[in-house]
Amino acid sequence: MLASVVIRTYNEAKYLDELLSEIGKQNTAVVDNEVVIIDSGSTDGTLEIAEKHNCRITHIKKSDFTFGRSLNMGCEFAKGDFLVFVSGHCIPASPDWLDELCKPLVEQKIAYAYGRQIGRDTTKYSESKHFDKWFPEYSKIPQEGYFCNNANAAVTRTAWEKFGFNEELTGLEDMYLAKQLVESGEKIGYVSTAPVYHIHDESWSQLRTRYEREAYALQKIMPEVHFSFTDFLRFLISGVMADFAGAVREKVFLKRCIEIVLFRYNHYWGTYKGNHEMRKLSAKQKFHYFYPKDVEKEIYHD
Repeated sequence: MLASVVIRTYNEAKYLDELLSEIGKQNTAVVDNEVVIIDSGSTDGTLEIAEKHNCRITHIKKSDFTFGRSLNMGCEFAKGDFLVFVSGHCIPASPDWLDELCKPLVEQKIAYAYGRQIGRDTTKYSESKHFDKWFPEYSKIPQEGYFCNNANAAVTRTAWEKFGFNEELTGLEDMYLAKQLVESGEKIGYVSTAPVYHIHDESWSQLRTRYEREAYALQKIMPEVHFSFTDFLRFLISGVMADFAGAVREKVFLKRCIEIVLFRYNHYWGTYKGNHEMRKLSAKQKFHYFYPKDVEKEIYHD
């Protein structure tokens, strides 16, 4: 069976060669693979790198780009039974990454899988804790709810064809499709044995904009969410305190303390800016979505 690895690119030359090299080294006992690049106007050598690795390349105009539309075009261009998504600044952290990610789809246990994300040497401390919460060491196959992340994910072609990705959202097209699939009776799962390094080389303003954009999109998925200024203060304080405690335990507090404050401030201020006009969410659901620590471990961890 064929898995098409679909990669959205716009000036991803910094890590693309390493990403494609690691894909080329994958053990493929479960699925064969092809790599599809959907590019939106790169000028930094991205396309030359893709050609060197014999990728199949298609294009989307920068003016037509949305996250969902780009993926839909890439999926239409792809030939695979399974559609695998990985960001151009992610690197597989295991030679079995692709097989492990696709295995629960091949076994028909779930229709949409997402894999583990871990930081690398340049990852901001608080983002590594964010990864620990949403991408823990234990799998959830299937999982409750519809959290999903296309930086490292795979979906069956038949499941994608049911709805496609929403082309109007400013982000979270993965969660929107996952919600549609769950509501139609399909299952979503998290695969901890399919890890990637996720490298965000962002400025603070870029990080804040990312969370603001995702908060806008969240309104379409969880319209009951309301993230008030009080919530901004509460989660900022709890996030900073939790990260401070971890940094002290790991003996990196002095090195990371300012970075922790800046990350959590931009994280929650971006969320507040994008989300503050929505209705109130129940305390339990709000706590689960925004609290910086994993609260599901006892449910899924054996």
